[in-house]
Amino acid sequence: MRNVIWLVLLFAVAVVLALTLGDNDGLVSIYWAGWRTDLSLNFFILAALGIGFAMVTAAQGVESLVGLPRRARQWRALRVERGAQAALREALAEYFAGRYTRAQKAATRAISLHVEAPELHNDPAFSRLAQLLAAGSLHRLQDRSRRDTALALALAPTRRGASAIDEGARLLAAEWALDDRDGQRAEALLAELPPGAARRVQALRLKLQAARMLHRPTDALHTAHLLANHQAFSPAAAQGLLRSLAAETLDQAHDAEQLRRVWQQLDPADQRDPVVVARAARRAASLDASEDARQWLRPLWERLEGLGAEGRAQVALALFDACAGIGPEWLPRLEAAQRSYPAEAAVQGAIGAALAERQLWGKARRPLEQAAGNALLEPRIRRRAWRALAALAREEGDEARAADCERQAAQID
Repeated sequence: MRNVIWLVLLFAVAVVLALTLGDNDGLVSIYWAGWRTDLSLNFFILAALGIGFAMVTAAQGVESLVGLPRRARQWRALRVERGAQAALREALAEYFAGRYTRAQKAATRAISLHVEAPELHNDPAFSRLAQLLAAGSLHRLQDRSRRDTALALALAPTRRGASAIDEGARLLAAEWALDDRDGQRAEALLAELPPGAARRVQALRLKLQAARMLHRPTDALHTAHLLANHQAFSPAAAQGLLRSLAAETLDQAHDAEQLRRVWQQLDPADQRDPVVVARAARRAASLDASEDARQWLRPLWERLEGLGAEGRAQVALALFDACAGIGPEWLPRLEAAQRSYPAEAAVQGAIGAALAERQLWGKARRPLEQAAGNALLEPRIRRRAWRALAALAREEGDEARAADCERQAAQID
């Protein structure tokens, strides 16, 4: 189709020239040093065009000949640049394929070719990417000294300031520091990130690992909440992680005052989690701060219906441990829970222990017997329930019954 179009255009030009120049009788006279030359106008035009074309062609030929060395240099540089790019792609492919020795050699070759290519000198990102690939391969090969050398070159500051490569290099360096069990270096590298990069999911994951490695559960808990807000974990995994970190934070408290400060630092979501609240209440009870434990448990006890069976069991067992010195203001709450959850042994056991603490022996007997006879409860809860029943029997003067309850408690593994 293209040839047909060119043929049509050629015929059109021929027709135009025939119509224009066919009847042209003009002359061109040239005078030079007493000589006169007459030419037809048509010949003069064709000659001028021919001479002009010849001069342009000659000029282009001379320019091509003069520029031949420059083009040769450009061609050689282009070959080197393409070789460097090919070596970098090869290093990346070998790295992803798990052939780290080959990846390191390809990355080193790319760096060498980068030095030979003047065009790549203005592209510092190329060499830094190659250095990162080499450092990553050496890290996988456990060659830490050479890895650190390559990493230092990749982290070297450039005139262009921070970039994605800078941030990526620091994130990789922090990850490798964690692999080396060097949490402090990982935190130092993460602290060098700009604020926007420090809030990314990968940076927060590394920060969480560093905090846990350095045994700082409070910082780890705060970071885990940020990750949960970014939906970095599934809901079940996030809940389990947050509960675990909250438990570690609470267990670090060595006295009641320190435990109160830790509780105030917890996120409001943690203070509403029945598992976390129960852990805090048990820890407070172990530190002779049962009043604080009951204060933390009270908001959850007043909405037991929204906690689910597992949540009610956790809260109830925590109250079981923290019922020492319980006041009369709890009696309406206990009676309401006893009516609402008659089949839940954990709730009944907590109610029985609280009533026994208030020396309401008649009301305490039935819920304590229900808890003591339930094999699904924790052994320590059942033992305490049997011993509370033994104390109740002694109050009533029934030593045989008390001895039988103590024997039942002793038989629980």
